[in-house]
Amino acid sequence: MYVEIDKNSGFCFGVVQAISKAETALRELGGEVYSLGDIVHNRVEVQRLEELGLRTVTHDDMPNLQGRDLFIRAHGEPPTTYRRAEELGIRIIDATCPVVAQLQRKVVAAHEQMAAVDGQVVILGKRGHAEVVGLAGQVDKPTIVVEREEDLQQIDFSRPIFFLSQTTQSLALFWSLAERMKSLVVDEAMLTVDDTICRRVSNREKALSEFVTRFDVVIFVCGKKSSNGRVLFNVCSQHNARCYNIEEESELQAEWFDQCESVGICGATSTPAWLMERVATTIREKFV
Repeated sequence: MYVEIDKNSGFCFGVVQAISKAETALRELGGEVYSLGDIVHNRVEVQRLEELGLRTVTHDDMPNLQGRDLFIRAHGEPPTTYRRAEELGIRIIDATCPVVAQLQRKVVAAHEQMAAVDGQVVILGKRGHAEVVGLAGQVDKPTIVVEREEDLQQIDFSRPIFFLSQTTQSLALFWSLAERMKSLVVDEAMLTVDDTICRRVSNREKALSEFVTRFDVVIFVCGKKSSNGRVLFNVCSQHNARCYNIEEESELQAEWFDQCESVGICGATSTPAWLMERVATTIREKFV
């Protein structure tokens, strides 16, 4: 059985930077470093870093971290988090992805532009996702978050609209919703569309759709919390019916490989390369 790992899968630049900063901090500080939320939406990678001393905390834990080091992950945080950390005497290690940081500034600018014309800022994103919480929290004004076409009913189409996206959303969905909005506004000039999806992520959709067609079976590796993982797994499933989503190698099932001569392994932007390698090794040792 031939087994191949997709060379384009795995950590994106923002996650690589965050993991690197966390490992450096743990090594240089020689003690515990606290991450505000999971550093990456991959349970297995989080466990690896916890063994090195990284501790995952929530906003409610911040009062107990005075004088400690708090890690801001790639997803970013709203300004209120930084102000609270300063008030509590917490040292910040900021690993916000540069692409996310740029989008945060765009959200602020969009609100300023819409405030002048009584408009609305709309973001395509997953409600409650860390990046979206950080984006919506950039200003003390309401931001409309939509996940699908049905959510467009929240928007007042008689007023101007500024439409942006969470960096890891589906490019096809973003433009589909933009076209739908265009058909609903009174005047197309009232709609401003800014495609803020990270190309290092969106380009993977096309690459994955081509990769998965080359194999009898595809194993997609990602954490259950990964928003990007759900998007990319759906892309894989559309192009290969024998595509299976796992979080780690223990979930592999022998029947998946019946009458199988080739296996492709791929993953999300939050999937570490070492984990995909471990999955490949397990397949070669147990199912060939």
